[in-house]
Amino acid sequence: MKSVSENETIEDIILRHSNRGMSDIRFYLSEDYCTKAAREILSWEKGYVFLTTGFYVAGYAETDGPVGTVALAHALVKLGYTPVIITDEYCRGFFDNENIRIIYIDIMAGEDKIDEIVKKYKPKGMISVERCGRNKFGYYANMRGEDISEHTAPIDEMFIRYQGIVPTIGVGDGGNEIGMGKIAGVISRKLSLEPCVIPADISVIASVSNWGAYGIVTALGKLSGIELVPKYEWVRSFIKKTVSIGSIDGVTKDRSVSVDGKNMSIEYEILDALHTEESVPI
Repeated sequence: MKSVSENETIEDIILRHSNRGMSDIRFYLSEDYCTKAAREILSWEKGYVFLTTGFYVAGYAETDGPVGTVALAHALVKLGYTPVIITDEYCRGFFDNENIRIIYIDIMAGEDKIDEIVKKYKPKGMISVERCGRNKFGYYANMRGEDISEHTAPIDEMFIRYQGIVPTIGVGDGGNEIGMGKIAGVISRKLSLEPCVIPADISVIASVSNWGAYGIVTALGKLSGIELVPKYEWVRSFIKKTVSIGSIDGVTKDRSVSVDGKNMSIEYEILDALHTEESVPI
């Protein structure tokens, strides 16, 4: 078990075990981007906050994204906000029994549907956690560059249409996720990937996107003085539930209780370190 060193930051922890080059991208962001994201959230008026997740892989939604999104949603509730998870059919059932409002967007949804939802809820902010966004060619691509548009609802349209109107945060671990458009040039040069071009006001990167969400939660806990980082047992149980419903590891494509090819002992390590870091005042 790797412990937290005296000078290790939230960003250091969530970029452990990096094997996609995201640690190289870090130098193009604020040093404390998780705290920056948390301060941004805490500046929002109390009200609805949209959270989106769900990344299609080989017939299923992958295990990375949903649990981090729910952890963030639970933290928002404790802070007085009302989260709304927006996703598509591949995540159906994942968020039941979590006391969170859920909206499923059809794959063929148009701009009118996006406008309808935004006008109804008037979100104070929008956060994406491991949700694919369009590249410069106008389609959604996985890490292998394959077009997955026919399996991806156009939820990123919210981030396009309401840019500059509703504040946004995007969490990613590979470069093809909503929010990575802000650093698309760096990603294309450093990672040899055709990146998502949909920006967010604040980009959060991690070795695994779930960890990026946990990083924001950790910073929210430090700033608020409320214990918000999820317990490992709950995280494992949630991932196990999604796998039983129909979810796979996005790297191995196995229906296993793992994330991005990393077993749950690594998940425990990261959460344990973040719990320790949460208790250290900013």
